[in-house]
Amino acid sequence: MNSTLPTVITHISRLIDEFLEYLEIEKNCSKLTIRDYRHYLEIFNIWFTQNMPLKTIADLDLVSVRKYRVFLANRADAKGLTLKRVTQNYYVIALRSFLRFLIKNDHTTLEPSKIDLPKTESRSLKFLEREHIDRLVTSIDTSKEDGIRDRAIFELLFSTGLRVSELVSLNHNQINLERREFGVIGKGGRARVVFVSDRAEEWVTRYLKERKDNFKPLFIRYSGRIIEEDNGEKMRLTARSIERIVKKYVRLARLPVDATVHTLRHSFATDLLTNGADLRSVQEMLGHKNIATTQIYTHVTNKQLRDVHKSFHSGNK
Repeated sequence: MNSTLPTVITHISRLIDEFLEYLEIEKNCSKLTIRDYRHYLEIFNIWFTQNMPLKTIADLDLVSVRKYRVFLANRADAKGLTLKRVTQNYYVIALRSFLRFLIKNDHTTLEPSKIDLPKTESRSLKFLEREHIDRLVTSIDTSKEDGIRDRAIFELLFSTGLRVSELVSLNHNQINLERREFGVIGKGGRARVVFVSDRAEEWVTRYLKERKDNFKPLFIRYSGRIIEEDNGEKMRLTARSIERIVKKYVRLARLPVDATVHTLRHSFATDLLTNGADLRSVQEMLGHKNIATTQIYTHVTNKQLRDVHKSFHSGNK
């Protein structure tokens, strides 16, 4: 048994590596997506080799998958808490994608369509009202350069609906502040144009005028050692840093919503739809592949339905 087990581990690990290469090269997935898939599938690999010794991926069946799901349901995260149902689903989604890849490449294994995903409770969509956005941005001390940077970050996020990965990858020479628009490569390698509002243009311009460096990144850090090599690439703010900045000002502004960077993206879409933008246009501006993804906003922004309710419901005066 001991002489065979490493062979099985090596076999599955090799297949996982091939799948991750496929995601990177063929599907053009982001590094963050590939990192997550690697984590999910490494957990599956460990479980498989411990619970199905001497077996290969061809031996995977629905009974085995059910046992794996029981394992996920009882698995604790880094804080000692059991995984939420939605998190468990991420592991199963990764497994189904992996199996689909294997079948596509002529490996014998379980048909992924046989693995059902349980329905999860719908999560309420968090977004900020315009007054919350104003409270948020006015809580920033703009007497210093890092404060001006933070104000520019918030204004640009609310103006464009950028994902955090798209924001941190920006270079200052790719933003056309005269035309107030620029192109980004988003999720899945999809290109789109985003537009800069008057307020965002004002604060980004002010921030760039404050900058005395020639670093390439649009948003740079102000803590730690200054590293000038590679056009200041190591000075670029990270996604984690942006998340910390957002959390800092959410606390300062005492908002009723525990907002994140993605909440600002939701707020961008909600603001457009509430003010009359059509769903297809918002889909384009968000960079959603399918309009079904954009439709999650309609239940909070459908002005026509709200007006009908106000006009005809007997509870309204």
